[in-house]
Amino acid sequence: MSYINKYLRNFKPYNVASHKIWQVEPKDRGNILKLDWNEATIAPAPQVMERLKKLIDEGGFLNLYPATNNGRIIELLAEYTGVSSEYLQYFASSDSLEEYISKLFITVGDPVLLLWPSYDNFRLTAQVAGAHMMFYEMNEECQFNPEGFEDKIDRKNPSLVYICNPNNPTGIQLQPDYIEHLLTKYSQTMFLIDEAYWEFSGVTCQNLVMKYDNILIARTMSKAFALANIRFGYLISSKENIQFISSIRNPKNITTFAQEAVIGALENADYMREYVRQVRTARAFFTKAINDISGDNFHAYDSQGNFVMVKCCDQLTKQEIMAYLQRNNIFIRDINQSEAVRNCVRVSIGLQSQMERVAACFRKYCDIGILNI
Repeated sequence: MSYINKYLRNFKPYNVASHKIWQVEPKDRGNILKLDWNEATIAPAPQVMERLKKLIDEGGFLNLYPATNNGRIIELLAEYTGVSSEYLQYFASSDSLEEYISKLFITVGDPVLLLWPSYDNFRLTAQVAGAHMMFYEMNEECQFNPEGFEDKIDRKNPSLVYICNPNNPTGIQLQPDYIEHLLTKYSQTMFLIDEAYWEFSGVTCQNLVMKYDNILIARTMSKAFALANIRFGYLISSKENIQFISSIRNPKNITTFAQEAVIGALENADYMREYVRQVRTARAFFTKAINDISGDNFHAYDSQGNFVMVKCCDQLTKQEIMAYLQRNNIFIRDINQSEAVRNCVRVSIGLQSQMERVAACFRKYCDIGILNI
């Protein structure tokens, strides 16, 4: 249609995975393992629900716009990150944050480079902003080649580079010293580091924002803090970048419910830390369990996120294991962003007892055999 933005007439939509859990009655959801969106598999800290219940009981606020500058949230984020408040701003999800980043740092026609495969929603966000999208793909074993990556930057001179770190879906982690190398070598390029999963690796680039203006760190509370439904994210960057993005940010888009939930979660961050510890243990168990399965049907890659990418021996096996798990009320993610991962699935990691159930299904599938599924 001639009315549509010309940059969007032939765009590829972001592929949303199955969300069938919302078709299930709440009382029946307990037997379902939803491991396809990298959500937490437990509820958030009890204090979150306590604050929300108190909010509802008090009432008298639904007719009002939310607080536009919640100092308590900034104070808690500064305490949690160890970063001064001038380097922080919060948003209605990291997706919303990345939309603002695209508005502020991408001009129509700008070359934008993505380390690929990666979180595809940012590809769409940048494309909507009119960016010329480019990709540097990992090799067939999903390994990162720094020389090849920098050669791509040298040749294409992107205005912005997006790196999900740890990477989703491969789980690999680029170290802060390498990111700093990129910041100094390409001082005219903005680097967006998506640290959605940083709690599960314990590795962050946040200290670099005090030294460099060309780094933006996006984070979410959807994963480790178990607040995916709340939609809350935050930015760590230089004072100047925070001032610029705050000037175009819509401050009334973070609901009072979200603000209260975030305060409850941050005030009780040890609850999250214990969950992360359990996820790391379960991640190691699940990776080993899949790789110990006899035969060559599956290979689990090491991961620094709350997920593990599993390579299937072929497309038939991939489709069969996904269907078999679904029949057992376990949902995992089909990965197909690039040729390197076309035979892969991604499994979100929860508690060990939950991952034992998933591993048992993988073993049962192999025992039954393809022809009998």
